[in-house]
Amino acid sequence: MKIRYSILFVALIAFSAFSYKINSTSFYQLKSKTIEGKDFNFDNLKGKKVMIVNTASKCGYTGQYEDLEKLYKTYKDQNFVIIGFPANNFGRQEPGTNNEIKEFCSKNYGVSFQMMEKIDVKGDDMNAVYKWLTSKELNGKMDSSVKWNFQKYLIDEKGNLVDVLYSNENPMSDKIVNWVRGK
Repeated sequence: MKIRYSILFVALIAFSAFSYKINSTSFYQLKSKTIEGKDFNFDNLKGKKVMIVNTASKCGYTGQYEDLEKLYKTYKDQNFVIIGFPANNFGRQEPGTNNEIKEFCSKNYGVSFQMMEKIDVKGDDMNAVYKWLTSKELNGKMDSSVKWNFQKYLIDEKGNLVDVLYSNENPMSDKIVNWVRGK
C-alpha cells in the first residue's frame, strides 16, 4: 500500500511539473515596439544578458539614466543589453510622448541603449513583457510587482528571469556589475 501511494505521489509531482512548464512562456516569444514604433522581437536577445528597467523622466531616480548608460557602454560588447520601458504609472512622472522621451534621454543622458515605446507596467493595461516579468506562471521563476520607476529585472543568456532589483539599486552596484561579468 505504501508503494502505491509513493508511486501516485511521484506521478502527481511529475504531472504538476509538466503542467507548469506548459503554462510558462519563453522570454524569447515576447515582442514589443521600440520608441521609434518599430517591431522588436525578443528572440534577437538569445545568448545575451538583459536588464529591463521601467523609466521616467521626472523621477527622483531619473539620474540613473547616467549609470545605466555607463553600464551599457562598458559591457555591451560582452553580450549585455539594457532595455528601457518608459512608463507613467507612478506619480505621473513620465508624461511625455515617445518623441519627447527619446529627445530627453538623448539630450540629457546620451542614452544609446534600446528604449521602447511608453507602456503600462501595472494595472489592467499592463504590457505583455511586464506580465511575463511579474508572473511566475509565465516566467517560471517568481511573482513580483513593479513598486516604482527604475525597477530592474535581470534575465540570463538562456532567457531565464534571474532577479528583480528595486529602484534604489544603482545600476553600477557591485551586485549588478558582478552579475553582468558572470561573477
